[in-house]
Amino acid sequence: MLKLHTIGGYSEVGKNMTALESGDDVIVFDAGMYLPAVVGVQEREKIPTEKGMRALGALPDDLYLNKKNLSHKVRAIAVSHAHLDHVGAVQYIAPKYKAPVLGTPFTIEVLKSLLLDNRHQLNNKIISVNPNSSCKVRGKREYRVEFINMTHSTIQSSIVAVHTPEGIVLYANDFKFDNSPILGDKPNYKRLKQLAKQGVKALVVDCLYAPDDRKTPSEKIARGLLEDVFFTTDNQNSGMIVTTFSSHIARLKSITEFGLKLNRKVIFLGRSLNKYCMAASRVGKAPFLRDVQLAPYRNQVERLLRKINKNKKDYLVVCTGHQGEPGSILDRISRGKLKYNLSSSDHIIFSSKTIPTPTNEANRSDLDKRLKKFHPRIFDNVHVSGHGGREDIRDLIRLTNPEHVIPSHGDFSKTKAGFDLAVEMGYKKGYNAHLLDNGKELKLK
Repeated sequence: MLKLHTIGGYSEVGKNMTALESGDDVIVFDAGMYLPAVVGVQEREKIPTEKGMRALGALPDDLYLNKKNLSHKVRAIAVSHAHLDHVGAVQYIAPKYKAPVLGTPFTIEVLKSLLLDNRHQLNNKIISVNPNSSCKVRGKREYRVEFINMTHSTIQSSIVAVHTPEGIVLYANDFKFDNSPILGDKPNYKRLKQLAKQGVKALVVDCLYAPDDRKTPSEKIARGLLEDVFFTTDNQNSGMIVTTFSSHIARLKSITEFGLKLNRKVIFLGRSLNKYCMAASRVGKAPFLRDVQLAPYRNQVERLLRKINKNKKDYLVVCTGHQGEPGSILDRISRGKLKYNLSSSDHIIFSSKTIPTPTNEANRSDLDKRLKKFHPRIFDNVHVSGHGGREDIRDLIRLTNPEHVIPSHGDFSKTKAGFDLAVEMGYKKGYNAHLLDNGKELKLK
């Protein structure tokens, strides 16, 4: 019998972690952070530790596996993609298990950067698996773990399929259906259809935007929105600042290309941007960086901003801070801690949406209040999401035709919306549609 253990990400947005138990073996999906808990952690703890991060509530409660006497059965940790709420806790959690860490090349490069940043080491074997490829995992029995290419808001994201003797389990955190991606391939519909024919036992599905009655638009729409702001506003003599997700390599590619068309020198400011861009470069997915100047460190940032201030119209500044994170570049500019002289002629473009947590919403609101004191032109939500809406979730369920549907990646309001959709589609409450919170065990009969 298969069992699913909902360790994290079923009662909140973040710290995603799910364990699949098959016989005497356990395969873990993701080990992510709860990001609001780690805001400003570098100021409190120079080298973050497992104990410190756990005290902050930043880590999924994998101690659950000890309580269930499952820790010694963990055979692999399969990471779906490179966002911190999926990969960020691996550095703290993986050392406790005699299990390899699996992920696509970009995901693995980001993990290595995180380890380097925090001076951590993993004795676990780290295995890079190309998109649309698989690897074998051996425990008491043998399993195939497959990384099926899926579009999202970072590159080389995957739906992870685990082939067990009892059936196939699909882990779909996170996903959207984008048939016109700016970077990378379309979703591998063909493979998902093949798995549906073989029979999918269970689907764990991202429900972050399950309450939204929509299909999430393609990244090409976000590119069009950016193009509209860049080329139909009067910015010839203006300063231009763009802030977006550091991990959104496709978006950074579009921003760079449009900046160059405006004959501006493109500058990326911030350690997070540097981390993700360098990881993308190492796997050959960011050739646009040859036209970008990266400045991750404070002295570099200060020196460049002094230069930019003298002639703002010649530069496009891309920086961290789209969620109003304390200590980010845009946060420090808004507080006058970095000498970029904001004025009414400046254009500030948020190519992002505020992630729906109370901490993020409060930080972003405070940032907006500080920025508006200088009366710049602000262009908000120049963005499309990387998460599927209600109709994308419907399409994924239809496409894969799972026996069981398990909504994940959200608080009750989000997972309940995914659960209600499954029931609407003919699944039965508590029989093959399952509404769970953290720390639960589900037997898949």
